[in-house]
Amino acid sequence: MYYELTDHFEVAASIDEAWKFFSTAENLPLITPPWLHFTIAMSGPITIELDSNLDYTIRWMGVPIKWRTKIIDWSPPRQFIDLQTRGPYALWHHLHRFEPAKSGGVICWDRVIYQLPMFGIRRVVHPIVRKQLMEIFRFRREVIGKHLGGLKPLQPDVRIMPLN
Repeated sequence: MYYELTDHFEVAASIDEAWKFFSTAENLPLITPPWLHFTIAMSGPITIELDSNLDYTIRWMGVPIKWRTKIIDWSPPRQFIDLQTRGPYALWHHLHRFEPAKSGGVICWDRVIYQLPMFGIRRVVHPIVRKQLMEIFRFRREVIGKHLGGLKPLQPDVRIMPLN
């Protein structure tokens, strides 16, 4: 089964400030909860652009997991998409979209389409993964708000729904 995670909020920053924050790989550990022990597994300054590969390591339930994403869409300052090419999911497709708001801030959308591996036990494992993804994206909201001048949710909470 495929799932869709969405989040939709407004930040008080300009579109250029928001783009710079979200498109800087070094901010990824900042917006990831400490319990995941997220580290970038690349050296030197990292440039994100179309076809960039980004390597990270997380710890899930104490087990280190290598994760690689590829930038498959790069449309500054409006959107980018990262696609997992190696990692814990059978599919992880993450759209980040930005639009200037009438208030002078930026409306941000996250849409993740994901599928868990391990066909036979997906339904058993998904409640745990769902809970953790909700915690991760709620943490992300909090940190983004602190760094981009405040955050106003445009949907009540992060939402995860099955895709049919």
